[in-house]
Amino acid sequence: MNDLTQCVVTPKVKLDGFDSLGVGVHRASTIVFKDAQAYATRGDRGDEGYTYGLYGTPTTRTLEAKITTLEGGLRTFLVPSGQAACSLAILALVKAGDKVLIADTAYPPVRDFADRDLTKFGIEVEYYDPTSLSDLEARMDERTRIVWCESPGSTTMEVQDIRAIAAIAHRSGALVGCDNTWATPLNFKPLEHGADIVAEALTKYFSGHSDVLMGSITVGSQDLAAPIRATLGRYGIGVSPDDASMVLRGMETMGIRLKHASEAAYAICEHFAQSRLVGSVLFPPRPDCPGHELWSRDFTGSSAVFSVIFTAEATPHVADALDVLKTFAIGASWGGTRSLMAPMPIKRFRTARPWVGEDLVLRISIGLEALSDLQTDVAAFLTCIAQAAGTDRADDQNTVRLQQK
Repeated sequence: MNDLTQCVVTPKVKLDGFDSLGVGVHRASTIVFKDAQAYATRGDRGDEGYTYGLYGTPTTRTLEAKITTLEGGLRTFLVPSGQAACSLAILALVKAGDKVLIADTAYPPVRDFADRDLTKFGIEVEYYDPTSLSDLEARMDERTRIVWCESPGSTTMEVQDIRAIAAIAHRSGALVGCDNTWATPLNFKPLEHGADIVAEALTKYFSGHSDVLMGSITVGSQDLAAPIRATLGRYGIGVSPDDASMVLRGMETMGIRLKHASEAAYAICEHFAQSRLVGSVLFPPRPDCPGHELWSRDFTGSSAVFSVIFTAEATPHVADALDVLKTFAIGASWGGTRSLMAPMPIKRFRTARPWVGEDLVLRISIGLEALSDLQTDVAAFLTCIAQAAGTDRADDQNTVRLQQK
């Protein structure tokens, strides 16, 4: 061969005996075939065969298989983000004239997708009270194709009875989908509780380092796998094998990271709960949190995301007080190594179950820092709020206690 040809033709190297613990990164758009017949019959390879990089490489298939096992499902598909997982899981399974019921506490971009895009395609969208089975049942009809859940709910942490919801939906011939990003399959497996579809934002606890965007859709039956696979192909949806390898690496420490972060979250929750500046702490593992009984029944553990609702006099000063933080960062998302705080408005995203409390809710994600440093930050944060609100008296025992640690 000419040298120019040698530069682009790759020699075959024996892989026998190379058994690495790490998953190899297989990058490909074109997949080559041994002869013309193999190419002509490439469609016969089935879902597990390789035909083009968009439809999977050994790297992405490894991640899919690993997630499928954790979820207890039949097949997993990777998509570019958690939002893509939610929207594409719904879009692939509905048609004009269908109806979709979405939990009123779902991730706001899911509402935006439903209101702007599903309705544009002739699909009716309704929102239901996530804590009211009677409200859901009243909204069900013969056109209902999907009931979409998110448990706990975005920011306000309402826990849904997935078993009962699945029973109601299935009686009417509807499917149940669940965004499981808060819990991950380490703490809750929606498919085992009756859901048909589970979406995860792999961006968060799976990857664990705030440097990858990815999502997954896992289904429990082949009837659902085929239309989702076809839809992703038509829309040209795929993920980078390099990103998939980073998620695979992150998954290996997910259990330990979740354990460390959730233990710290319990402690930080308690400090907030003791402050007279705080109206309530929304964290399902806490006995005083609405939905705690359902969480105790169905979940095997907790993540490290919770929300804080401040008193009326403290709320106006919360956003400005974020500027004193040294260890916590200010930002969206969660599940990475850094602890985060993000003020979230609620009322404009609720219709079926109006939000009656303070409109600003502070969502907090605990990361992997030392608990003592997080406690120091919380102390400074609460002191700043107290001073701004004119309530910085020494009887705020929580702030005093934190300053002494």
